Amino acid sequence: MRPIRIFIIVIAAVFAALAQTADTSSSQSQTGQTQETTGTNQSGSTSPGAGQALKIPAIENRPVSNMTPEELANQEKNLQKAVPQAPAAVRSEADLEFQDFVFVSLGTRLPIFGYDLFENVPSTFAPLDRVQVPGDYTIGPGDELSIRGWGQLDLAIQAIVDRGGSIYIPKVGTLNVAGLKFDQLHDYLQAQIGRFYKNFDLGVSMGRLRSIQVFVVGQVKRPGSYTISSLSSLVDALFASGGPARRGSMRQIQLKRNGAVVSTFDLYDLLVKGDKSRDTGLHEGDVIYVPHVGPLVAVAGSVNNPAVFELKDRTTLADAIAYAGGLATTADGSYASVERIENRSLRRSDEFPLDAGGLSRELHDGDIVRFQRIRSRFENSITLRGNVARPGRYPWHAGMRIHDLIPERDFLVTEDYWKRQNQLAVNAQSRDFGVSRAELKNDVRRLSAEINWDYAAIQRFDPQGLSSHLLPFNLSKAIQGEPDQNLALEPGDVVTIFSQADIQVPIAEQSKFVHLEGEMNHAGVYQIQPGETLRHLLVRTGGITPQAYLFGSQFTRESVRVEQQQRLDAYTNDLDRSVQTNAAEASQTGADKAVIESQRSLVAKMRQVKATGRVVLEIKPNAGSIDSIPDLALEDGDRLLIPFRPATVDVVGSVYNSGSFVFHPGKTVADYLMLAGGARRDGDRKHEFVLRADGSTVSKAQHNTLLSRDFNTLRLVPGDTIVVPENLNAGAFLRNLANVSQILTGFGLAAGAIKTLFP
Repeated sequence: MRPIRIFIIVIAAVFAALAQTADTSSSQSQTGQTQETTGTNQSGSTSPGAGQALKIPAIENRPVSNMTPEELANQEKNLQKAVPQAPAAVRSEADLEFQDFVFVSLGTRLPIFGYDLFENVPSTFAPLDRVQVPGDYTIGPGDELSIRGWGQLDLAIQAIVDRGGSIYIPKVGTLNVAGLKFDQLHDYLQAQIGRFYKNFDLGVSMGRLRSIQVFVVGQVKRPGSYTISSLSSLVDALFASGGPARRGSMRQIQLKRNGAVVSTFDLYDLLVKGDKSRDTGLHEGDVIYVPHVGPLVAVAGSVNNPAVFELKDRTTLADAIAYAGGLATTADGSYASVERIENRSLRRSDEFPLDAGGLSRELHDGDIVRFQRIRSRFENSITLRGNVARPGRYPWHAGMRIHDLIPERDFLVTEDYWKRQNQLAVNAQSRDFGVSRAELKNDVRRLSAEINWDYAAIQRFDPQGLSSHLLPFNLSKAIQGEPDQNLALEPGDVVTIFSQADIQVPIAEQSKFVHLEGEMNHAGVYQIQPGETLRHLLVRTGGITPQAYLFGSQFTRESVRVEQQQRLDAYTNDLDRSVQTNAAEASQTGADKAVIESQRSLVAKMRQVKATGRVVLEIKPNAGSIDSIPDLALEDGDRLLIPFRPATVDVVGSVYNSGSFVFHPGKTVADYLMLAGGARRDGDRKHEFVLRADGSTVSKAQHNTLLSRDFNTLRLVPGDTIVVPENLNAGAFLRNLANVSQILTGFGLAAGAIKTLFP
C-alpha cells in the first residue's frame, strides 16, 4: 500500500503546484529553499506568501522516502485540504458621497488618495519568496532548520520545530529552540552539540518557514482569514486582502493581539514619505482592523496630485499641500480658495494666504481646497511679432520706445529669408506651356515677403474699459528715430510688423522680378523699376533678336494662372455633372455606352491639364518691332518668352493623320486639313477651331458668324494649331462643350494641353 500512497501524494502535489502557477492570488502554499551560513548570522529562506480567505495547511517538500508513517499520514490529510480555491470576488464599490459632492462643486471627479495602490497588485507581493531571514526572527513551531556538520561530526538534516518548540538531532537528542532569535541559533546549537563532539564545524540556515493565521476585518475589500508567512507584516496582509475599501480608513489601521491594540499604522507615511518603519510583523492569531474612513478634504487645481485626502489629528493646509505632492509649477502661490461646511448646516467660501499663517491654518472635515493657476499676463514685457527676426517677449523699461525695441533694420530680417538664401537649388516649375518642365536649379526670385515700411501697429489693452486700442505708425521713420513716429511703449503692448504680403503696398513700392527668355539680346531676370512697363523693360534690357516671333510671345502671370485654374476647375466640374446626367439617361434608354465612356474620358483629360496664366498680348501676326508690344504694367514673377519663328502648323484631334506640317504663306484651314487626311467620321466638323500662336482661338461657328466667311478659307500663320474635336453626341453635354474654343482661350491652355485633350 505504501508505494500507492506515495504515488497519490506525488500526483496531488503536482496538481496543487499547477493550480498555484495558474493564479498566484489563489491558495498560497509554502515552498522550500535553504541558504546556508557557516559560523555567521547570514542565512536565507523561502517563505509562504499572502494567503486566501481560507486557511491552507502547509505541505512538506521532503522526499517521501525520508518520512515516517505518521508524517505520511499528516501529509495525506494536508493534501486533501489543499484544494485550490478561487479568490473572493471584489465587489464594485460606488464613489463616496463626498466625491459626488466635490464633483458638483468643481466639475471634476477626484480619486481617493492611495486607493489605486491596491489595484492590480503586482505578483511581487505574493508570495514572499527568496526573502532573507532577519537576525531577529524568532524561531517557533513549524519552522524548518537546515543543519549541516562536518569534521568529527558528519551531519545533514532538515529538522522541523515541533509544537513543543524542540528539534531532534540524531546522536545528540532533543533540543528546545523555540523563542531563540535566528542570529542566536548557530551559537546555541554549537554549544549543545559541543557537549558530545569536538573538532567540528556547523552550518545552520532556515528552510521553509512556518505559516501563521491572521484575520483582516473591517472596511477592506476582501475581509477574512489569511494563512501567510511568519515573515509577513501588516502591509503584506493588507495587500493580500486588497487594501482598505473606499469607506475604509488609510490612517487608523489597527493591529490587535490578544484583544489589545498593539500598533496603529498610517498608510500616508508610506504613500507620502516612503516610510515603512512603523510596519509591524505579525504573529499567529493577529487581527488587522480597518475602521471607517475619517474626516475628508478635497485638494484640487494646480497641485501635482489632486485627490480626496483623509485628515488625521490637526491637519494643516501645509500638510494637505504635501499630501498632494506640492503646488504645480503653474500654480498661483499667493492664496488658496476654500469651500467649507459650517456646523453641517451651511457653506461658505474663504481664502487662505499662502504665507506662514495661512499654511498653518487647520483644515476641517468637508473642506474643498482649490489652487488657481497663475495668470497668463506678463506684468513687465512687450510682445513683438510678425515679420521680424526674433518674435517674442522683451522686457519693458521706463521711457522705452519703438527704436529701443527695434534698434536697427537687420532686426527685421527673418529666419525664413536666410533659409531661402542659403538653398543651393530652387524647386520651381514653369507654367508657360501648361506642362511642367524639368525643375529649375538656377532661378532668381524674391526670397521672402518684404517689409511694409509704411505701416506697423501697437495694440494696447485698456485696463479701465477692458478694450484694445490700435496705434499705427510708420516703421521706417520710427527706426530712424523721428519723434512723431517713434512712439512710447507701455507694459503689455503688442507690436506687430507687417510684410507686403500681409498688407499690400502700392504697386510702385513693391519689389518685382520679371523673367525675360527666348529671343532677347540679353535674356535674364530683371528687377522692375518703379512704374516700368513690359515694353519699357524690353527696351532697357537691350531689345529682341532678328529671329524673334512677336506674334507667338508667351506672357504668363501668377495671379492670372490662379484665376484661370479656378474657372477651369469649375468648368470641368460642370462637364462632369453633365456626363453623370447623360449616363443616368443612357441607363434608362439603352443608349450607346461607348459614347458615355468617351465623354468620361474627356472629363478625365480635362482634370489633367492645368492653367498656365498666359495673357494674350494681341500682337499682330506680322509685327516685328518692340513698339507692337503693349505698355503692360508688370507684377512680381511675370515671365515673357519670345520664341523664334516656327516653320510648321499643327493639326490635332479627330483627323486621319494628325501632326505638324510645313507652313506655306497663304495656305488655309482646308489646305492643312487635306494634308492631315481630313476629319474622321467621329470628328465634330461643326466645332472645329484654330488655336493661334498668340494664345487666342478662332472657332468655326465664331468665324462664320462674325466675318460671314467660310472657316475653311481662314489663312494660318506659323505656330497655329487646327483642332477637330471628337463628336461626343448631342444633348446637355454638347451644349456645355459648344464654346470649348472660347473657354480654352480663357483658361490659357497652350498647344501641349490641346494635344492632351484632342490627341
